[in-house]
Amino acid sequence: MTKQNPYWFFQKWGIQEPTLLEVLAEKVEQLEDRIKLLEEENVSQSNALYECWNSIDARIDILAENKTDV
Repeated sequence: MTKQNPYWFFQKWGIQEPTLLEVLAEKVEQLEDRIKLLEEENVSQSNALYECWNSIDARIDILAENKTDV
């Protein structure tokens, strides 16, 4: 028994139906694009958190110096 092409009907009438492999490749490409976007956003968010952390540290240091001066 030979394997039949499940898309034979579409090919017979010239209808361009994407194969399962093409659909999966497109989904993988979409997921890779989303991952890139999320990684970029993660870097931006991490940078913002470090800036906040440094600002808080600096303010704590200022308050600690003022406390020891009194």
